Amino acid sequence: METTAVILRGPKELGLGRLALTEPGPRDLVVQISHSGISTGTEKLFYTGEMPPFPGMGYPLVPGYEAAGEVVEAGSDTNFRVGERVFVPGANCYDGAFGLFGGSARRLVTDASRVTRIDPGLGAEGALLALAATARHALAGVDKKMPELIVGHGVLGRLLARLTIAAGAPAPTVWEINPARAGGAEGYEVLHPDEDPRRDYRTIYDASGVGSLLDSLITRIAKGGEVVLAGFYTQPLSFAFPPAFMKEARLRIAAEWDREDLLATRQLVEAGALSLGGLITHSVPAEKAAEAYETAFNDPACLKMILNWGAEHDA
Repeated sequence: METTAVILRGPKELGLGRLALTEPGPRDLVVQISHSGISTGTEKLFYTGEMPPFPGMGYPLVPGYEAAGEVVEAGSDTNFRVGERVFVPGANCYDGAFGLFGGSARRLVTDASRVTRIDPGLGAEGALLALAATARHALAGVDKKMPELIVGHGVLGRLLARLTIAAGAPAPTVWEINPARAGGAEGYEVLHPDEDPRRDYRTIYDASGVGSLLDSLITRIAKGGEVVLAGFYTQPLSFAFPPAFMKEARLRIAAEWDREDLLATRQLVEAGALSLGGLITHSVPAEKAAEAYETAFNDPACLKMILNWGAEHDA
């Protein structure tokens, strides 16, 4: 069995190609992907060649950990049925390419335990479940406080704000310096940092991934306040100690989502408490993948790029 997949052969060497798939076992599903998302965080680092050493990395690789599709084969030891709509957080099923992410393919094989059923009505928005689960993981847990300030109004920042409001907490303030991303707020205010005089935020969530902001964020917290690093940071992080000392600042790193986050987020979406609408700004046929990746990484107006894999079938 073969599939058409996005293959990143090296930094900025990306295109579609054919790859053989591993044979599915009794615990596996074969999923026909309809939509896959492009991550402007970790995937961009692989695309540019800037990713620090990371377990399982290497070229060529199949990118993509945001994929939605339909089960076309279900192993005997799974509880899935052919025709069910699922979210797939990537796959490692390719002969001749690393599957560190592995979701950007027309068809893939994956262990059923990694897959989550989703409402067919979500369409392309089903591919956003991983980002929503990432935001939920940053917020959920014992002694974790809701954000009063969120830095960055990209998809992750928007989801953090929406989840904060869904939890019944006061609407957060969101900072954004790019006018192209300042719109689209739903029940909260978006400001340029220069327009915000506050220096007493108890909790600041950084969704920008810009580590150099750490010093300025520490000056904006109240004494004993917390800065949560919710992005992905490629360079070593540092901060001036005296201001942090005076504020008795606390720092927390938000790790990757787990399955509990995925299931909880799905429930919020299905209950209507969390909307995934308005986050996909660009959608193109998978055949234009090379152009799509350039747009996703370089156009500030592109919040989320989705590859549409259409209805073709690989054999």
